[in-house]
Amino acid sequence: MSARQLRTGLAVLGAATLLAACGGGETDTPAAEGETTGFDLVSDGTLTACSDVPYPPFEVEDTSAPSGYSGFDIDLLQAIADDLGLELAVEDVSFDALQSGTVLAAGQCDLGASAITITEERQANLDFAEPYYDSLQSLLVPADSGIESIEDLEGMTVGVQQGTTGKSYTEENAPEGTEIVEYPSDGELWPALQAGQIDAILQDLPVNVVHTQDDDSFVIVEEYATDESYGFALSKDGNPELLDAINESLAGLREDGTYQEIYDSYFATDAS
Repeated sequence: MSARQLRTGLAVLGAATLLAACGGGETDTPAAEGETTGFDLVSDGTLTACSDVPYPPFEVEDTSAPSGYSGFDIDLLQAIADDLGLELAVEDVSFDALQSGTVLAAGQCDLGASAITITEERQANLDFAEPYYDSLQSLLVPADSGIESIEDLEGMTVGVQQGTTGKSYTEENAPEGTEIVEYPSDGELWPALQAGQIDAILQDLPVNVVHTQDDDSFVIVEEYATDESYGFALSKDGNPELLDAINESLAGLREDGTYQEIYDSYFATDAS
């Protein structure tokens, strides 16, 4: 059964129940407008997502968007929420609290949408929807730095984001003598590099690409294939019905071309 069919069935069932109650002569309180019965949600009728903002091009503040946020992750999640007949709300949280599952276990949000790489370690605490994006890691440096690869970082300072696969890759592959400095988010990483407080950033390729587009005095000198895929994260065994519905909606959005439209709006390059 598709997500749309499920919603239609629930609506018919709800209407039939209400008619039966009215016909019985008893006074019952009708369900609140927008109430959903298919999923256990933090706020009824609303899909609440936790995200670490900003992390362009995946999540940025956007007052023109229905949720107040946009980016590839958020736009895709908005399409899923629309498909499920739900509003979308976004809570800005730290990535470390999100990838560890803390905010999900606490019931602050229904899922995490923040370029979260699916790893075995995270799967111990989180359920992941089907992957929706494949990514690479990359090294961003000032154009005049003389740094050409990760091997040139010996004696230098590289910034990484706390709790990320970029941090793990740096720890495993940077030469001895590299100073690794952790930051809560890209919102602190990028200004630190611009201010000369660190010599490089190692993190997800699409984010570093945006930085080179914003400031051409910085360049990406290396990309690293790490077989990473992003997924929307839910509390472990906490909401299997919602997980199934998200997966089914994702499949439908791929089939009808909506996913590709959203993807192209952020990642398509000109053939010229």
